[in-house]
Amino acid sequence: MSTAGGPLLAATDLELSFGATPALRSASITVDAGELVAVMGPSGSGKSTLLHCLAGILVPEHGQVVFDAIRIDTLREAARSELRRSRFGFVFQFGQLVPELTAEENVALPLLLEGVRRHDALGRARGWFDRLDLGGLERRRSGELSGGEAQRVALARALVAGPDVVFADEPTGSLDTLAGEHVMELLVGAARDQGSAVVLVTHDARVAAYADREVIVRDGRTTSLLPAR
Repeated sequence: MSTAGGPLLAATDLELSFGATPALRSASITVDAGELVAVMGPSGSGKSTLLHCLAGILVPEHGQVVFDAIRIDTLREAARSELRRSRFGFVFQFGQLVPELTAEENVALPLLLEGVRRHDALGRARGWFDRLDLGGLERRRSGELSGGEAQRVALARALVAGPDVVFADEPTGSLDTLAGEHVMELLVGAARDQGSAVVLVTHDARVAAYADREVIVRDGRTTSLLPAR
């Protein structure tokens, strides 16, 4: 939850370059507990780089990222990795399921990595299948799933541990319009049910319309903050 009345997650004046190419230039963003924020902008604007800094995957060269009163940009990699396992969830454009695992094992993976017993982890994972219209697909592997099904499995994996924040990077980018709308409706509904905040990177205005707010990124700068509706 938000700390002392402030945002759950806040980045201030982030700067990061890849070689001689600036990716972020004094970018700032806040996310409240339970809020869905869409990060929009053209390709190459720095949207995904901003998300990766917020999630502790990348460390900015300047500025700070604070999550629940923890300055995560100063943490060692092991501590950031633990934070990502225990309090963050992730959904990427192509799902990134582990092909050797069944759908239910993919969903259970965050719990297994946290030391939950296999029987209990799989039981909790199975509870998401009917909830996300995936009933009967528990034993299938990623190659046996449609794009929309695989992305819903990835969504269940992101939510199964009850994360404080879900980071979604173009979660509908590889799906057709109908499947994309289905994924977004399920993401928004499930996140709201369990109180998870969502940071959603997209270039699609129809996807951004599901958010509470839009943050626009251009040339590595967060240039405007607009209502999503």
